[in-house]
Amino acid sequence: MADRKIHYESAFEAYLRERGIPYVAVDEARKALFSSARLKSFDFVVYSKSGRNLLVDIKGRQFRGSSARRSFQTWATERDVEDLLQWQEVFGDGFTAVLMFMYWIDAPLTPEPGMFEHRGRWYLTLGVALAEYREHMRRRSVKWETVALPQADFRSLARPIDNWL
Repeated sequence: MADRKIHYESAFEAYLRERGIPYVAVDEARKALFSSARLKSFDFVVYSKSGRNLLVDIKGRQFRGSSARRSFQTWATERDVEDLLQWQEVFGDGFTAVLMFMYWIDAPLTPEPGMFEHRGRWYLTLGVALAEYREHMRRRSVKWETVALPQADFRSLARPIDNWL
């Protein structure tokens, strides 16, 4: 397992390993192989047992505490979206690009699909196919060049991690 400093990526990788799901972590050494491509790299190539292989870009977010105004943060940079689309074209048929939103959550009373624990932290992992994300995304910030999904679209498009594998 790669020595990942970002706990969201570390948790995702542990999830795959514990379930025996084949993957390749796109670490810095591998990113160097693509350095001339000038594309922002994604995080994992995941080989699905039952469907298309995945090009996964992890988007770590917090969803903790009690608040009436809580909503899922679904933002990404425009570059994240465009570069991941180009990677999907490079890998070709048999691969689907996915924005995998990993929410660090409070410990649930009863875990639901997409929830798991890693190193004392609980996560809810929901993925959206890049094609669907692009179709429904809206500008979030011109200054920061970010886009996001409206909450209703996210709720209808996002699927727990196990649905992808």
